[in-house]
Amino acid sequence: MTETEELAQFARDLQQDVFARADAAEDGALRASAFTELMIEHLVDASEVDDGTACDFEGRGMRCSGWYLSEDGDRLDLFLSVPRLDGEAGTVPKSDIDTAFKRLSTFLVRSLEGQHKGMEAALDRYDMCRAIHEARDDLSHVRLFVLTDGLATVDRIDNDMIGRIEVSSHLWDLRRLLRARSSGAHREPIRVNFAGMGSPVRCIVASPPEAGYRCLLTMLSGDVLVEMYRQHGPRLLERNVRSFLQLKGKVNQGIRKTILEEPQMFLAFNNGLSVTATGVELIDHGDGTADLVSASDFQIVNGGQTTGSIFRASRKDSVDASKLQVPVKITEILVDGDVDEIAPRISQSANNQNKVNMADFSSNHPFHRRMQELSRSIWAPPAGGLQRQTRWFYERARGQYHDALAQNRTDAERRKWELIHPRSQLITKTDLAKYEHSWSQLPHIVSRGGQKCYLDFMDVLEQRGTFEPDERYFERAVARAILFRQAEKIVSRQKFGGYRANIVTYSLAWLSHHTERRIDLDGIWSAQELTPALAGFIETLSVQAHEHITNPPGGQNVTEWAKKLACWEAFRDLSIEIPAGVRGELVTRDGARAAEGAHVFEEQVSAAESEQVARVAAVASQTWFDIAAWAKDTQSLQPWQRSISFTLGKQASIGKPPTRKQAVQGERILEEARSLGFRG
Repeated sequence: MTETEELAQFARDLQQDVFARADAAEDGALRASAFTELMIEHLVDASEVDDGTACDFEGRGMRCSGWYLSEDGDRLDLFLSVPRLDGEAGTVPKSDIDTAFKRLSTFLVRSLEGQHKGMEAALDRYDMCRAIHEARDDLSHVRLFVLTDGLATVDRIDNDMIGRIEVSSHLWDLRRLLRARSSGAHREPIRVNFAGMGSPVRCIVASPPEAGYRCLLTMLSGDVLVEMYRQHGPRLLERNVRSFLQLKGKVNQGIRKTILEEPQMFLAFNNGLSVTATGVELIDHGDGTADLVSASDFQIVNGGQTTGSIFRASRKDSVDASKLQVPVKITEILVDGDVDEIAPRISQSANNQNKVNMADFSSNHPFHRRMQELSRSIWAPPAGGLQRQTRWFYERARGQYHDALAQNRTDAERRKWELIHPRSQLITKTDLAKYEHSWSQLPHIVSRGGQKCYLDFMDVLEQRGTFEPDERYFERAVARAILFRQAEKIVSRQKFGGYRANIVTYSLAWLSHHTERRIDLDGIWSAQELTPALAGFIETLSVQAHEHITNPPGGQNVTEWAKKLACWEAFRDLSIEIPAGVRGELVTRDGARAAEGAHVFEEQVSAAESEQVARVAAVASQTWFDIAAWAKDTQSLQPWQRSISFTLGKQASIGKPPTRKQAVQGERILEEARSLGFRG
């Protein structure tokens, strides 16, 4: 297929994706917002941005379609969409692009000046403008993104300055999007030219035989890191398991303190950076040393907090970064090495300044692989009186749906495949995290945005331990997806004027909590839709959720209020009468493993775990009481172990089986007690 044909097909795919998303919201006016949401997701997958929220604003001579502000208010991304949505790879006039950047820039200036002061506080655009105004003294860099599904002819856009804020412009058109999606790592590689930043960097070089890599040990001055971060921003850290952690952790505060007060001690106190790269250009001196001239695909896999702290100190505190020396280990992945396999392992091993979870290494996680397998084999029941069965397509990596669709060569084959796999039944891994966290009563986490929600979801999964989804889990997960998506439609019909995502997750979290998770998920899966009674009650809940979220105490920013546990706890405790029709549809407690406050994964018990629960349940209550008493007399076990033993004894005395976690600890306690001399 030629590039022209690929672009045309990609334009059609984008169009249909937007239509499917907007139609799901039952509001044609949401097509522009759906386009913005989809484009931001592409940019996140391309590691161009950390996250973003669609939010439409239009005023005289200005427009904005979405935004993202870093947690410390240092970096701001603004998005403006120029959608064509005609399914054709047509050219966008240069004048349209120029106008878009001008309007977005004007929006930025007016927001910095305080245009929110004349706006209605209950609208999401008020939150956006207010947040930008409140960050005006902290901002050092703003990126303006113009997003279009057409082909642009603009070659270069110079950076600008608004006061001391650097403003850079970034155009993402159809061609650039396609190239980002088509590349193996879904990103545009970074190339660092050290010679162009002053002079080549002297390195010690080591090449372990048959290892697929070689290592370069060197030292970089802080001003080199500042320039690299200025040019590339968070993209430098895309293989890092997290972005710069701002200045909230003790580690980052310590780094800043050293930079400001003892810069001469930075080299001694700091562990330095671990970097991966390919295509390293060296001038070999033949004595085990070389000059590093340039490196492609340059990624900081450990040291995000060091890099970000130096950049921030340079910009905010006017620190002379050239006085800082940073040790660096660069691992060049050679032709016979696998960068996507090696880099996460380096990051996992190197990250010891802040805790790193294996779960952060994303789409290849066994959980996602198993979900993908299940989605390709399980047929969903016919919906709405139709006789045709369909499948819910789980996309663990961006582009899988379109890749599978493209395998069908003719239009007829493509139509047939899409009937079986409708775009409206596509679930991404970030979608799944949002659905499951809502059901797990974590709406404040969901409100933090797609990427933060996903990382938290994966962290919970890792803490759960070995868990492999089965058919029953998959079907109930899809039922929760149906619940969330139909709730979105209900909330859209209310026309609240913003905060739809927050209203939906808060409504469903309240529903999960107050029904003890006894909504009939199996019934939703069978019908592929909600009952009228449940849909009607969600509408009632949405009104209450909107009222609660948009009236934060103390005049807080609504968006920030929705991210707080206190917001959820206050809404959770609201007394809202559940209609008799909904109560009559609830399944029994035996049919729904109610685990208040626990994540949905805690409801899932494998066959091996069930056997373990049964073994612990078979232990006599008196045995557990005896262990607790023996441990207290002999001080042989930890206090918490004695407490669990006593709890297991009480549960056994009334015939209540242990939970999965209690069973795990129970077996360990029993084994440890007997090894220490307990006879009972």
